[in-house]
Amino acid sequence: MENEVIEYDIVLGDDAAHTEDPVDDDSSGGGEFYVPEGDTNLEPYVGREFESEEAAKAFYNSYARRVGFSTRINWSRRSSRDGRIVHRIFVCAKEGFRVEKRTRGSVVEVKKHRTETRVGCKAMLVVKIQDSGKWVVSSFVKEHNHELVPQDKVHCLRSHRQISGYAKSLIDTLHRAGMGPRGIMSALITEFGGVTQVGFTEVDCRNYLRFSRLRTLGGDTHILLDYLKRMHAEDPTFFYDVQGEEDQCIGCIFWADSKARMNYTYFGDTVTFDTSYRPNRYRLPFAPFIGVNHHGQPLLFGCAVLLNESEASLIWLFNTWLRAMLGHPPVSITTDYDRMIRSAIKQVLPETRHRFCKWHIFKEGQEKLSHVFLEHPSFEAEFHRCVNLTESIEEFESCWTSLIDRYGLREHEWLQTVYTVRGQWVPVYLRDTFFAEMSITQRSDSMNSYFDGYVNASTTLQMFVKKYEKALDSRYEKEVKADYDTMNTAPVLKTPSPMEKQAAELYTRNLFMKFQEELVETLTFMATKVEDDGAITTYRVAKFGEDHKAYFVRLNVLEMSASCSCQMFQFSGLLCRHVLTVFRVTNVLTLPSHCVLKRWTRNAKSSVILEERASDLLNSCRESLTVRYNNLRHEALKYVDEGVNTIDIYNVAMGAIQQAAKIVSLAKKNGGRMTLVNGSGEEGSGTDGSGYHQLGLGQPLSMDDKDKKIQELSRELDSANQKCEEYRANLLTILKDIEEHKLQLAVNSQNIKLRIKDKF
Repeated sequence: MENEVIEYDIVLGDDAAHTEDPVDDDSSGGGEFYVPEGDTNLEPYVGREFESEEAAKAFYNSYARRVGFSTRINWSRRSSRDGRIVHRIFVCAKEGFRVEKRTRGSVVEVKKHRTETRVGCKAMLVVKIQDSGKWVVSSFVKEHNHELVPQDKVHCLRSHRQISGYAKSLIDTLHRAGMGPRGIMSALITEFGGVTQVGFTEVDCRNYLRFSRLRTLGGDTHILLDYLKRMHAEDPTFFYDVQGEEDQCIGCIFWADSKARMNYTYFGDTVTFDTSYRPNRYRLPFAPFIGVNHHGQPLLFGCAVLLNESEASLIWLFNTWLRAMLGHPPVSITTDYDRMIRSAIKQVLPETRHRFCKWHIFKEGQEKLSHVFLEHPSFEAEFHRCVNLTESIEEFESCWTSLIDRYGLREHEWLQTVYTVRGQWVPVYLRDTFFAEMSITQRSDSMNSYFDGYVNASTTLQMFVKKYEKALDSRYEKEVKADYDTMNTAPVLKTPSPMEKQAAELYTRNLFMKFQEELVETLTFMATKVEDDGAITTYRVAKFGEDHKAYFVRLNVLEMSASCSCQMFQFSGLLCRHVLTVFRVTNVLTLPSHCVLKRWTRNAKSSVILEERASDLLNSCRESLTVRYNNLRHEALKYVDEGVNTIDIYNVAMGAIQQAAKIVSLAKKNGGRMTLVNGSGEEGSGTDGSGYHQLGLGQPLSMDDKDKKIQELSRELDSANQKCEEYRANLLTILKDIEEHKLQLAVNSQNIKLRIKDKF
């Protein structure tokens, strides 16, 4: 008997099936069964022969699929002569029990525990190689100690989740056409005739797309990273970070320039985040964080490229974005309809109101409800009316129940799913939160629009870097033009109301037009007092001839505040026509200050950023691990570039680096604190053993000298603090003047452009 080497294959079982692991490229279609040629018995038995170990593995896996369990390799033995495998044991994936990993005697802390699935099952197939070269079954245990999986769910088992070559081709084609993983899976289910025939899950589809992207990208991510490094070197407040190592980035890349970070301090109350924007040829989700400025224009708060769309990557991204925005979460955030995004936001932004984009849900509904639309042509219009036009939660609930009962859709899976999250997309549930939109029923243009016209399906990352800056410049020009229009053109007033004149002077031009529309509409409304308890008076407001459709406004006369049942002010930041109608009939001639949201006014950005925010912006650059790394490397490379010129400069540079290494080493010993002694960073070079510093020629200080020195230093510190306060006050004044001067220059520049345009 030849000497043999026993080998244990460490392979994860089904307890890892829910994670995003790569799918074997060599796998065949999940619906295919392997049967050895010439043998019609589909169940293993002792003595059965196979041409190879792989044939035995494929046969046992096919058997497991028919029966309803998953398999894995548990143990193997190799020959000591030539190293080939001579003995294999295939087991049920529920074999054995989980063993907790330990480090230095303690259990490793796990952030997210996987579901326990191993139950000590004894089912197995043992095969050995014969002298003839064939493999034979030497042992077979059929019985399991757990329930087997029914055939309609067997495709979810790990060893049976396989993507065939035909399926890969379809995935690639559909992805190039702009479909995401969810849409691709729906198409595959239709193509293969059911989810059980597809042979893999949506997670496997996402994994395949992710690894396909990484193979296609090659070195293009380095082009983007080089651009980000260069931008940070030119401007330390330019923020970027990479999930994982920069040389092997497999997660996300995020960046935000100083203007985006500054704009967030003015307009960071509401944010839109969209991962469905896939403009480049890799179909990579390019995910911008978009806000709305005081003109109602889209505003950039940072960008991300998602190489991986897993929940862990999304959590990393939101944490990184929040760090770039100095830790100040928005009031609200709007995203596309996605379970993993919802989970990530719940963990990172628990206080932020999360809304799903209603139009993404409507778009998905066109696919999920296509057969209903064909069978009942009136259903789609009624569905939209139920969502968009109901005025209260009670009205929506009643309308929804009536709609699905009338068309027999109470058991429709997709409708049930979106109904359970109705509080995150149906308008009546969201009116009490600010989203910076003028209409709760119309579509916001901020989603997907910021980079439209600059990137498309053929755009590479190298091209994107150039077009990205062009898009920023274009958006800035549009904002400057809106500033110019606000400052240099007077709107046409449509009423004699002092309130309209006041609003024209307060709001930006675009926002005034919205306010004017609401104000003019008050002429077609009437308000009737229905309740008065002294402090608060309630009015019923309805349009002439439409008494059945009324709104209720509560007016506090003492505080001059009002709230309406339509909740437009909470949702958009502008007063609605119903409140303005009550103001008209109660002779409120001007807008109370608390009814004017500063973020919509022409002075929204006129004040200098708060001092502590400016300090936070600079400190965050130093606190970021990525930024510190880039700063140190940038400075060190200066010595390298200079030091290679001559041998003398090389020696000086090398000496400086060695001295710096000693100082860093001493600082590490002192917990990050460093004391310079006699102009040196060397430990013990200037101390008397008591820890007190020495001056001059090394004579220790007396107690009186120490007290005098402390008093002297204290006076110097007080004087320095006083000067800092004066400098700070002067700096804030200068910054304010600069902001105003920049705005005036932008307006003058626009005037010149317009005059030149008129001449030619």
